[in-house]
Amino acid sequence: MAEYICVFNKDTLIIKPSKKSPLFLRTIVLLFAMVCGVYICTICMKQISVVTKMNVQVIGSPSPDTNIATQLEPQIPTLHYPKPETFSRGECTQNPVRFFVILSMQRSGSGWFETLLNSHTNISSNGEIFSAMERRKNISTIIQTLEKVYSLDWFTSASKNECSAAVGFKWMLNQGLIAHHEEIMEYFKHRGVSAIFLFRRNLLRRMVSVLANSYDRYAKLLNGTHKSHVHSHQEAAALSSYKPVINSTSLISDLKEVGLAAAKALEYFNSTRHIVLYYEDLVTNRTKLKDVQEFLGIPQMELTSRQVKIHKGPLSDFVKNWDDVNRTLSGTEYESFLGADY
Repeated sequence: MAEYICVFNKDTLIIKPSKKSPLFLRTIVLLFAMVCGVYICTICMKQISVVTKMNVQVIGSPSPDTNIATQLEPQIPTLHYPKPETFSRGECTQNPVRFFVILSMQRSGSGWFETLLNSHTNISSNGEIFSAMERRKNISTIIQTLEKVYSLDWFTSASKNECSAAVGFKWMLNQGLIAHHEEIMEYFKHRGVSAIFLFRRNLLRRMVSVLANSYDRYAKLLNGTHKSHVHSHQEAAALSSYKPVINSTSLISDLKEVGLAAAKALEYFNSTRHIVLYYEDLVTNRTKLKDVQEFLGIPQMELTSRQVKIHKGPLSDFVKNWDDVNRTLSGTEYESFLGADY
């Protein structure tokens, strides 16, 4: 539409715009509002993105006094920053430490497994510390011992001390663990201790090993010295020369009792972060050791051990009354134990 001009006097010139349609003006306002809305949403999204990135950075760089891992995912090992009383961690103060415990039974390969772990430059596994009665006489002494271990104030030949990335020990089920399982489980969960269950599938081979080791405590076949683990084939041959007699009458009930003990331990500590391993799998599939290192959250390394297996070969070579044992287990759920090599 054409504009028109009004002249009031020679000094004044007023240009009046023509009248617009109301619908046209509303359309202009609506478009303007939509553009503003899109712009505001874009700014908000950018701010949210920045905040998210900042939060991720905070989680990735925890302060020494916080266990951030528990906020991320249950299957990530809890990070700790111990402050030992007996020494200073020095430049390793900012290095996180993972806490673990090996839960097992005697003669299930835990000694061999622990030497494998300790061959890692970042792992300190401190042995069977609750074999001493005074450390497990009640729950108070147990907790005191645990605190000393996980503060890095427990010294053994396996201790890496300052720069340990994972610290723990092995604990047999019959060393106060089951008797005080409720308090211990709560301690594990509160302190962020990861449990490694290590059992043996072939309970018959375990029984032979238990009986032979018990005999050697008194016989001391190696030049008057008792050894639970050996580092040469000659020593292994000397210890395996003893052939125990197995009570065939109670054999099935004895095997069942051991199996129930393992199942009970798994039930009691199922709610804590854990992994279940079997000795036979570790022997035949060394990739299982990579799973353990991943579970502990430490760098992958090739793990080695100097220990030599004592009873290697058919079980019939190591049991004096093998015919009785064979008849007792044939046709039962334990029959497979008779032929398994490990």
